[in-house]
Amino acid sequence: MLQWIRSLTFIVLATVYMPLLGLLYAPWAMFSRRGAYAACKAYAAGTMWMAKVIVGLRCEVRGDVPDGAVLVAAKHQSFLDILMIFHILPRAKFIMKREILMTPVIGQYAKRMQMVAVNRGKRGAAISKMLADVKAGEAEPGQLVIYSQGTRVAPGLSVPYKAGTAALYEQMNQPCVPVATNAGYFWPRRGLYRRPGVAVVEFLTPIAPGLERAAFMKRLEETVETRSDALLAEAGFKAPQPR
Repeated sequence: MLQWIRSLTFIVLATVYMPLLGLLYAPWAMFSRRGAYAACKAYAAGTMWMAKVIVGLRCEVRGDVPDGAVLVAAKHQSFLDILMIFHILPRAKFIMKREILMTPVIGQYAKRMQMVAVNRGKRGAAISKMLADVKAGEAEPGQLVIYSQGTRVAPGLSVPYKAGTAALYEQMNQPCVPVATNAGYFWPRRGLYRRPGVAVVEFLTPIAPGLERAAFMKRLEETVETRSDALLAEAGFKAPQPR
C-alpha cells in the first residue's frame, strides 16, 4: 500500500512539474533552441530525481554514450527510457509519431527542437518523409534516435522490428548504436504502480555502416533483445511461461 501511495504521489508531482517547467523556460525556448533543450533536460533530470526520492527508482546508464553524429536504435518499454536517453545524449533528435506534436507542452517543445515527426500507420510514406527530412537537414547533426519496434513494448512481449531503422542506416552511412533497457519493468507501459529498483539504459557496441539490410536488422534485433532480456532478468523480471 505504501508503494502505491508513493507511486501516485510521484505521478501527480511529475505531471504538474511538466507544465510549470514549460512555462518557466518558455521565454528562453521561444527564441533559442538551446533553451528548449535546457527545459527538456531539466524535466528529465527532475523527474528521475523524483522517481529516486519518492518511489525508490534509480536510473543507471551503462556503456559508451555517443556524442557524435550517429543513429541510435533503442528498445522502447516506457516513458522512462525516453527521459534517460534524452538526458544523457548531448543532442538527441527523436523520430516520433506526428500525434505527439499536438500534445500540450511536449508538442511545442518537440517542434522547437526540430524532432522528426512521421505519420503512424502509413509505413511507406512515413519512411519516405523521415528520410527526406533527415537528408534535407531539418534535423540538425546529432544523435538521431529511433525506436525500431515503433512503439512501447511491455517486457516479455515480442514485436517485429520495422524497416525504417534499416532505411536510415543505409542513407545516413553512419554507425548505429543499439540500446537495450529494462525500464518497462519498473515504469510500465500502462498502470500507475512504479516499482523500486534500478532501471538501466545500456548503450551497446556500435554497428559499423555498410552491412546489407537483412544482416543489419538481424544483428540489431539479436543484440538489443538479448541484452534487454538479460537486464530484465537482472532486475528480477520473470517472463510468463507459455501454456
